[in-house]
Amino acid sequence: MKRREFMALLGGAATWPLAARAQQIDRTRRIGIIPPTRENDPETRARLAAFREALAQLGWEEGRNIRFDYRWSGGDAELMKVHAKELVASAPDLILTGITPAVQALKRETRSIPIVFANVADPIGSGLVPSLAKPGGNVTGFTAVEYDIVGKWLELLKELAPDTERVALIGNSQDGFAEKFLRSLQEIAPSFGVRPILAEVRNAADIERSVDAFAGQPKGGLLTVPAFTATIHRAIIFRVAALHRLPAVYPFRFYAADGGLASYGPDQVEQYRRAADYVDRILRGAKPADLPVQAPTKFDLVINLKTAKALGLDVPPTLLARADEVIE
Repeated sequence: MKRREFMALLGGAATWPLAARAQQIDRTRRIGIIPPTRENDPETRARLAAFREALAQLGWEEGRNIRFDYRWSGGDAELMKVHAKELVASAPDLILTGITPAVQALKRETRSIPIVFANVADPIGSGLVPSLAKPGGNVTGFTAVEYDIVGKWLELLKELAPDTERVALIGNSQDGFAEKFLRSLQEIAPSFGVRPILAEVRNAADIERSVDAFAGQPKGGLLTVPAFTATIHRAIIFRVAALHRLPAVYPFRFYAADGGLASYGPDQVEQYRRAADYVDRILRGAKPADLPVQAPTKFDLVINLKTAKALGLDVPPTLLARADEVIE
């Protein structure tokens, strides 16, 4: 073979993977999405916008080679089960969600359609994967927070309200991981001189009832488990916390942005942006079983000064200096 012919053949071989990669995404793929909240929730819309933007940067253009099938649940676990069954029956190429009950429902319906979660607190404890490093099966994604982060929440609460002696952790014991957050809080609480309890919350009415009962004694403060019950009813938590002048620390930025006192936790929008990378890799042929579950990489400390003033709290200058965002 002449050298010129050989080089032409070599050049063609070198460009083939790129051509094949381009052709691979010409076929329209369908992604089913079960968002964690209502359609008009601004935080959820911001997360999904970041997800779509990241996918577009990876070559997936809505209307050309990808389309989305949304099933809004409003945080209703029973409705998630219905949506899970419907989505699996429609045979999408992949399903994305950001909430534990939805992943659990989807996993019961299919062991073959890839499922990517963008925000799950305890994927092993929830039975979603057997291992973070080797998830196996058809499910993988990104975790929300580790249980020891409750120590950071308590530290922040004591900086904001040093007189706090009693701490209620708002959560639903039926979620499973609420009890684990409580155990972590119980371990760290003595070193901060506080008494922790679990404020059992399963619905909106429970929030008012539990917080009202807790506020019957002085020097209390609130922490919130990262669960969809608190997320969709966060306005009620803000209202009763303000009514009883209770300082409260929340797990994600959008709580503080919407009126909560302070938050410390992973950037949820960034989690969805990272999820786009896994979706891209799976659509190009990677297997969920081979993609390890990843922990958050970016954490934000947010202080809402307006709420602090309403509660009569003076935020230490050192805390304001550490904050990633101060809302005035």
